[in-house]
This record gives sequence, C-alpha cells and structure tokens, in this order.
Amino acid sequence: MVRILKMDDVDSSVVEDIRKGCIFVYPTDTIYGIGCNALLDDAVRKVFDAKKRDASCALSVIAPSLEWICKYCEVDMDVVRKYLPGPYTLIVRKKDAGFLKLVSGGKGTLGVRIIEHPMMKYFEMAGVPFVTTSVNVSGDAPVCDVSKISDEIMRFVDVVIDDGAISGKASTLIDLSEGTEKVIGR
Repeated sequence: MVRILKMDDVDSSVVEDIRKGCIFVYPTDTIYGIGCNALLDDAVRKVFDAKKRDASCALSVIAPSLEWICKYCEVDMDVVRKYLPGPYTLIVRKKDAGFLKLVSGGKGTLGVRIIEHPMMKYFEMAGVPFVTTSVNVSGDAPVCDVSKISDEIMRFVDVVIDDGAISGKASTLIDLSEGTEKVIGR
C-alpha cells in the first residue's frame, strides 16, 4: 500500500524510510522525482524497472550536502557553489569509478544535485545520496502533479510526498567532468 503524505505532514520517519530503501515520489525545485537510497542496489534496480529504463543509462543523485560532493567527486567547489543548491544537475567525475556503479550506468561520472526545496532537509538528515530522476516512464513527459503519475510507476512506489502542482521543468544539465562548464541540456 502506497503511503501518501502532504508536504506539511512529512516528518523524521521519512528519513528512516529513505535509509531503508523505500521508493519515493517527491517534490523538487523543478518537477516531481522518483528515487531511493542510491547506496542500495536493489532499490536502485526498482527505480530503473519503474521507469523501464536500461541500466546502462545513468541516473543522478541528490547529494546530502556540498561536503558529500567534495568527498566523493572531483570538483572545483567554487564552481559547484555557483549552481547548487538550485535547478541544476552537475555531471562530475567520481573519485572512485566503482562508487555508485549501478546509479552511474558503469560510467566514471555522476550527476549530482542539491535541490532548493523543503524536501532537501530530509535528504540532509538521511546523510545518503538519493537517486533522483523524473517520475515517468522513460520517454514520457515529466510529472508536475502527483495525480498524473501513471499506474505503471505507482506499482513500484512506497511513499508519495504531495506538494501540490509544480510548475517547473527538468533541471539544466551542466557537464563539469572535463574541467569546463558546458550546458548539455535538460
């Protein structure tokens, strides 16, 4: 049974659910996302399955902090601070190519975000990277209202956090992996 919470009803129990590997639909500063604890491969596989997405296609993570990004990724923190928190996904090199291998599609890079939304405090409290991807079957339009989430997706979901209609669009992708700042899309 899917647990549906209004944003105002979210509490610290969500942090434990994140750590345990529950699959979440949650609001961001752009659109609704679907994700899980990125350190738990079984949960990550469920997100790939929900989206009908090939595991060779990388997912991104919401990092629990700027310090986490500095610890696990090769970055210029001045550049990172220019974009995060905010509606950006930064493609960066991982310090350990094997870290979050499933999430990154086996690549040496990782998409990282820190959102500008009240939901971020729960990701910070959890202290783990959290898979973030649009809550739609791959190729379909992103969802900006939880009432529009397909049944195909909902059968994989444990918790939905409803913050009403979001009028945003997907985050802007900026590739920092080659030492330059290159906008590569949404």
